Amino acid sequence: MRRLAGLAAAFSSVRLKATVAATLVVALALGLAALSLVTVLRSTLQRNADAEAAKKAVAAVPYAERLDIKAPTEDTVRVQPGPVQIAGKSGVVQLRDGTTAMFADPDVLLTADKAASAAGWAEPQKYAVAGLKVSTAGGPATVWTRVSLDSAEEALRTLYGALLPGVPAVLIVVAGMTWISVGRALAPVAAIRAKVADITARDLHQRVPVPGSKDEIAALATTVNGTLDRLETAVETHKRFVADAAHELRSPIATLRARLELAEPSELTREALDDIERLQSLAADLLILAKLDAGEPLRTAELDLGQVAAEESLRARRRPDVRVELDIEPDVVMKGSRAHLDRLVTNLADNAVRHAASTVRVRVRAEEDQAVLEVQDDGPGIPPEQREAVFARFTRLDEARARDAGGAGLGLPIARDIALLHEGTLVYADSGFVAKFPLKTP
Repeated sequence: MRRLAGLAAAFSSVRLKATVAATLVVALALGLAALSLVTVLRSTLQRNADAEAAKKAVAAVPYAERLDIKAPTEDTVRVQPGPVQIAGKSGVVQLRDGTTAMFADPDVLLTADKAASAAGWAEPQKYAVAGLKVSTAGGPATVWTRVSLDSAEEALRTLYGALLPGVPAVLIVVAGMTWISVGRALAPVAAIRAKVADITARDLHQRVPVPGSKDEIAALATTVNGTLDRLETAVETHKRFVADAAHELRSPIATLRARLELAEPSELTREALDDIERLQSLAADLLILAKLDAGEPLRTAELDLGQVAAEESLRARRRPDVRVELDIEPDVVMKGSRAHLDRLVTNLADNAVRHAASTVRVRVRAEEDQAVLEVQDDGPGIPPEQREAVFARFTRLDEARARDAGGAGLGLPIARDIALLHEGTLVYADSGFVAKFPLKTP
């Protein structure tokens, strides 16, 4: 599929489109030029042959005027097959019936009947023919002359022999040069695209390379960098606001909770305490999100993922009708932040307990060079088309994820961010949530 996608991208690229367009334009231009050249050369050769035939006819007129086409000479020199021809002392060959006479030059013919004479003698595909009316001793006649077109056809065949391989060769050269030129021109665009694709919300300080060509591509790169400047400023402002708001909310919320806990117990105070607890959880989630977005470096150490999973799973929110089962392999050691991984396991376990029917299973195992954490529950699960949407912030898929049933839609996004921060992955598969991290190398 990736190969097909790559081929589709290649065939839809600007480079290929420019190469095809340039090649088609040049092919059209060369085709018109070749057609014009062949037409002009054929016309010129035909005119030259017609002029030579006319010149030969003019030169034969004085000899034709002395002939009597109805009175052939009697002294016979030779008899040829077909129509009988007689050669006289004057060097003129006459047909025996006296209606035509042919000079010793086979390309000159004297006829008494213009309409009937030249047919079969001057084939239009092989000869250029000229005719002149003359007055002979026997009456009016026509002198016909012909010039072979073999030399013209040979010249055209030579031209065809040059054009047939030459035009494709020129097109190949044009396509290659266009491909190379457009590739070089678009190389800065490819670099800009690659850099923009590499930039994420955590490294908005990066900038795309600005080519030194001072052309439209350089202007595009400058504009993109300006946009990134404004985006980085906006994101940093947003992060500071979220962090400051979450931090400032913690103290008044804690004070309000303490006062409610000291107040006389009632249904109203219990509901208020539930709301305060959700507010505290939301403030804590916003604060950790702000820290994750800020890209603060991790304080990592070697830790046993199975131990972390076992401890935090048991500390997760409990339901009396749901039991938590552990399937932990020993010595699944990785490098990571204990506080962050505690939060990841807690969020996944809380989510599983909230939606389970009766059982939650937490598994940890080593798989090749990865540490694998699986959190499964026997609840309804997540439809395949929504398995990626649950990792978007503040996402609740249905009424089961309303505020009175749990969190504000930040637990799973925080868990994925923590996984990515540890160079790992977190997805929802058919078996439940699966997180994978690099194992510690010896």
